[in-house]
Amino acid sequence: MVELVIRGDTVVTPQGVGAHDILIAGGKIVAMTAKGALPVPEGARLIDATGKIVMPGGIDPHVHCKWHLPNPDGTAGLTDPPDVVSKAAVHGGTTTMIDFTRASQGDNVRDAIEKRELDWKGHTACDYAQHLMVEGALPVDLPGQVGEAIQAGFPTVKIFTTDITPSRKGRMVDFGDIWEIFQVLAANKGLGVIHSEDNDIVMHMYAKLIREGRTGFEHLAEVHNTLSEDVSFRRVMRLAEKVPGTALYMMHVSAGTGVQAIRDARAKGVPIYGESLHQYMLKTSADYKTPNGQIYHTYPSLKSPEDQAELWAGTLDGAINCVATDEICCTLAKKLQGSRIDDTTGGNAGVEPRVSLMYTEMVGKRGYSLTQFVDLVSTNAAKIMGLYPRKGALAAGADADVVVLDPQDKRVITASDLHEADYTPWEGRKMEAWPCLTVLRGKIVVENGVYKGSLNDGQWQHRKIADEMFTGARL
Repeated sequence: MVELVIRGDTVVTPQGVGAHDILIAGGKIVAMTAKGALPVPEGARLIDATGKIVMPGGIDPHVHCKWHLPNPDGTAGLTDPPDVVSKAAVHGGTTTMIDFTRASQGDNVRDAIEKRELDWKGHTACDYAQHLMVEGALPVDLPGQVGEAIQAGFPTVKIFTTDITPSRKGRMVDFGDIWEIFQVLAANKGLGVIHSEDNDIVMHMYAKLIREGRTGFEHLAEVHNTLSEDVSFRRVMRLAEKVPGTALYMMHVSAGTGVQAIRDARAKGVPIYGESLHQYMLKTSADYKTPNGQIYHTYPSLKSPEDQAELWAGTLDGAINCVATDEICCTLAKKLQGSRIDDTTGGNAGVEPRVSLMYTEMVGKRGYSLTQFVDLVSTNAAKIMGLYPRKGALAAGADADVVVLDPQDKRVITASDLHEADYTPWEGRKMEAWPCLTVLRGKIVVENGVYKGSLNDGQWQHRKIADEMFTGARL
């Protein structure tokens, strides 16, 4: 029996934008009809979204919840858990997030996955999945366990090509082990999700700047530089070329050199996909010099206006497919506790404003179509990460994850109005729209700013990478 009908004149579907009724029952979209073509079924609630934008729920493919982060006094600490971040997500129109399970945090991969599930099940207002993260010198039996995890619905594997900072020894996976993991990915139809920087260049620049006494965080772009991104991207992509069937997703692309490397690989038919972050697309290294400039930082680093322009160009030519957050939700005190190139806290609290922020920047300021915008904040992530068409689409048979943006709500972002950290890097920005309705699998979880959901609403999502993702075809 149909329980909910959402009626709109600007509904973003896989076929384009049109006037439709979305009929919802049992957590699914059961039909899409022309607007008003059929009577509202008896007992169903009608929500009239005329004059608003109706879109699939946002998908953030790169978040870190309940993540290790030292306290300002040096003691061990954690970032905010899914209990906090997921509520912020649904307030902002994101209905699915993908976090990380560290393989090293269990006796084996299965144990690590089961332990990580305890952090999420019953603690999240939105749906979720996990990338498997492998780090450091890999045990000889790990590749086989990774293959089993891919088959069990964890098809994306995070790999670091750098330790990131001198204090984080043990993150980087050497290229021999990466080669082994790529073979496992290819054999099991998994996807490599890569933090790619050249470790030799990064560590050389740390040593050089420390030796020269230029240790302030405002110099981070010199350490995590464009040459590092160029060299590392091309090396890891070359390795992927040599293991037929390997597909890669380059996380947090920050430099024009990275964008060009993706373009070049895709021109050869290599299945490579790119992600950038809203920080990189809207802030530059000059922002490090503003008050509390650390709030804009995540690793690798902010870059130049020229790099930023290439990121935007990449969203139009297929090199950048998704805009994520690299969410780290913590207090302002924790975010500001580091002030050096080697101790600045990465990530920031951005999952709530992401959808509206990118609508404002893409549709409002740059003239992107609604379809292009929805692809970059939802649909492409669903396709690449093995969630489509269950997620990321307003279509019959899909999960009823629906968000309504109100273009009349041109609010100015303030931390006090948001639902996660006590600060926001987007303080004072005027939006061109804001969500007035978020529906998760048919349940209204936020309506007109009122939270109506539960931390039991979110469900783990089994994923399988679609065959077409291995062809390198443009999304």
